[in-house]
Amino acid sequence: MSAEARLKELGLVLPALPKPVANYIPYRLAGNLLFLSGQGPRENGVSLVGKLGADVSLEEGYRRARLVGLGLLATMREALGSLDRVDFVVKLLGMVNAVPNFNDSPKVINGCSDLFVEVFGEAGRHARSAVGNVMLPHQISVEIEGIVAVKP
Repeated sequence: MSAEARLKELGLVLPALPKPVANYIPYRLAGNLLFLSGQGPRENGVSLVGKLGADVSLEEGYRRARLVGLGLLATMREALGSLDRVDFVVKLLGMVNAVPNFNDSPKVINGCSDLFVEVFGEAGRHARSAVGNVMLPHQISVEIEGIVAVKP
């Protein structure tokens, strides 16, 4: 099943893309690689802020990482015209705004990783780093960037 068909089957709606908040572009296509700039979680056009282990629960962090994944899918679609042009997800870097003793950053970033496997199947499995940070821009709770291989 194609990624676009799977997206529909799952009932997922991709969000509108936010405008960059600094001097960068949301993606760069270089040969058969699509580099996705880091995104934070947004809901109804509002950035979701807070620290994991303090005012944001693990479950809410997972949900927020999934929201970031939806934003990354929207960026892929804008860059490529269709998610069906994605060959496979190469790598994600997930950053979690957390208190120093929060040790579950990988479980948070699973929100995005699980989404990509739901949409792309085995092609959604990827290399990944998931790290805790003492802060992220504008105090967003999660930021994820990625690299995607594009079909020739």
